[in-house]
Amino acid sequence: MAAGPIIGIDLGTTNSVVAFADERGPRVLGADDVTGGVVPSFARFGPSGEIEAIGHAAKSSAVEFADRTIHSAKRMMGRSMRDVAPDLETLAFSVEEGAHDTARFRVGEALISPQEVSAQILVELRRRAEQALGEAVERAVITVPAYFDDAQRQATRDAGRLAGLDVVRIVNEPTAAALAYGIGVRAAEEQRIVVFDLGGGTFDVSILLLSPGENAAGAEFFEVLSTAGDTRLGGDDVDRLIMRLLIDEMSGQFGTQLELSSLASEARQALRTFSEAAKVRLSEDAEAPVRIDLGDGRVFERALTRADLESLANDWIEQAMRCCDRALADAKLGVKDIDRVIMVGGSTRMPIVRDRVRAFFGVEPYTALDPDLVVALGAAVQASIVGGLDRSRLLLDVIPLSLGVETQGAAVAKMIMRNQMTPARATEMFTTSVDGQTSIKLHVLQGEREMVEDCRSLGEFHLSGLPPMPAGVPQLEVEFLVDANGVLNVSAFERRSGKRAALQVAPSHGLSREEVERMEEESFAHARDDMQRHRIVDLVTNSRLDIKWTREQLNRVGGKLASDVRTAIEDSLGALQKLIEQADTDWSSVDPGGFQQAKEALDRSTIRMHEISIAESLRADEEK
Repeated sequence: MAAGPIIGIDLGTTNSVVAFADERGPRVLGADDVTGGVVPSFARFGPSGEIEAIGHAAKSSAVEFADRTIHSAKRMMGRSMRDVAPDLETLAFSVEEGAHDTARFRVGEALISPQEVSAQILVELRRRAEQALGEAVERAVITVPAYFDDAQRQATRDAGRLAGLDVVRIVNEPTAAALAYGIGVRAAEEQRIVVFDLGGGTFDVSILLLSPGENAAGAEFFEVLSTAGDTRLGGDDVDRLIMRLLIDEMSGQFGTQLELSSLASEARQALRTFSEAAKVRLSEDAEAPVRIDLGDGRVFERALTRADLESLANDWIEQAMRCCDRALADAKLGVKDIDRVIMVGGSTRMPIVRDRVRAFFGVEPYTALDPDLVVALGAAVQASIVGGLDRSRLLLDVIPLSLGVETQGAAVAKMIMRNQMTPARATEMFTTSVDGQTSIKLHVLQGEREMVEDCRSLGEFHLSGLPPMPAGVPQLEVEFLVDANGVLNVSAFERRSGKRAALQVAPSHGLSREEVERMEEESFAHARDDMQRHRIVDLVTNSRLDIKWTREQLNRVGGKLASDVRTAIEDSLGALQKLIEQADTDWSSVDPGGFQQAKEALDRSTIRMHEISIAESLRADEEK
């Protein structure tokens, strides 16, 4: 078993965060004054599929490299092309069908899976963790939406494996948020808590019972009573609504029928970026100005108001509230039984969301925890529990969706019902319907409907080599086992012949084991180049910030500098900019040492400018 720390990771649709918990409690790793520890879930790839930038560096250049910058990959993990079809018109990059009917991203010559994109984000989070902790990190707890199905959970495990991480536990995001809420909270009596988790791509609502420690260890119990949600409901959908509104209005104003799908990739990404920014601004302000230059003298201007946004989002939030109804019914509770509602996910900052939640549950939503960080902090708490550092809490989670097998007539025999506690085990006896069968197919499904066509296929396997027997004679014992991560294992045993078959279900829309192994081997083979490229990307990002800051200072105090000092600064800036341009063109031709030398030259040339800037600041303080 691997030693060392276990980190907690919130692998999000829009942003991702890594945290760690020890005796001092949980804390976000890699936090600074600018990012707060949040890493945008963006990855930019080169024309041959090589990684070029991650996080802020990739997001800031998403318009410039629109067709090679992938985001919202989480919504597509373990999904088919049919599943992701509603998203395609707003995406600036190309999505194609890959092996096993999976949705994959086309970047130049490469076809990249969502798991590979997520793995790159996990690599960055792991790097931050190792830098902050000062030691190697090999194990992680990763959170997923409670309503993620088996294919999506296994895809998350695959992404962790590709990032070199042993995923020791998968935890539902609302449950992690409840754990974070429990930090420093000692329940004197039972509390029924609703976790309302509305993020960039998914929505979950979970109802938990927080019980005070009454066992020998004095541990608090976090028991999930029910969960409901929608893995295709999040802030991305509001962005799409805003994009469609603006496109429709521009079409009306200029008499030209514009379509999102027909826009150039750069224009589509720019419109998406603008729509997201307007949505965020309207959480604080009453209106957001819109100005879009279409060229040829066509300029579209209007003020997007909060009322406009709330009108667009009305059906969207109502869909979330219907999930709340279902979760209450499954938990056999009414709104008056709820003691507290915890808000999680960036989309809960929208005033309409908080207003509807307040009106629905009749309590003031709890917003003291940062909705962008709370899930990662909870994952870190769970990591400390798994690692044996925290014995004060016990976590009891549930299965989000029912599991079963196909029977005669394309019906579904449910074996494990939704909201059953994990780990869970169920065994059922089946037989054949045709004389002389020597093979039995097991089709594993997930969902709440009664027919195969209305449920999600997780995969199928065959128990073969059976001796021919009359229909009804074979005795097939099928066992479902759902582990603590919510991952399904299926086994079958034919009692009369002694034949056995067992597998961890390979999802119909996931990566095959061979693909995962191939990707792992490639990551090892290219590790040195990948690390070098990552280093160059970091140097370029930091250098751009240095240039920006130096320019600002130069504009402020440059008039007080001698001409030779200004010339030296301009020369240093030019040398650094030349290295950035070289790295953008061909990163492999850049010597990282050159960046260090250029940075040192810039530091030397700006000493006098810094002295003047500091003196002015001191003078301003004295005048105050």
